[in-house]
Amino acid sequence: MKIKLRGHHLLCLQGFQGYGYSEDFVSNMARINEKRNSEDCRITLSNEPDDICSCCPKLNGNYCENKKQNEIIVKMDDEVLSKLDSEKEYNSIELFEETSLIFNTLKSVENICNDCKWAEECLFYKKLK
Repeated sequence: MKIKLRGHHLLCLQGFQGYGYSEDFVSNMARINEKRNSEDCRITLSNEPDDICSCCPKLNGNYCENKKQNEIIVKMDDEVLSKLDSEKEYNSIELFEETSLIFNTLKSVENICNDCKWAEECLFYKKLK
């Protein structure tokens, strides 16, 4: 199975606890979070709407909410993607292991997570504190 993920969603999935923008969004994210733990899962990376965004009520065409908000989200994605090969298709288990090694301090995620509305609930962010 294949999953397309935005760069910053590699971090979000590691801290996901069932919070989200709507029931559909939460259900979809939970399914993707389960799939990513499968040995046969492959992931492609992007800084555009992905398989998680597909159920987000804030998705407006190819934008997250509006142009200004979308620019913020793309910067978060690009910060993560700058440390990975976005042209490569990854084995999910290996990709999340690599991501955990790269983003393992508060400093390493300051341009990605600091202004996130979910930071206080996010297990990934909390473990870095």
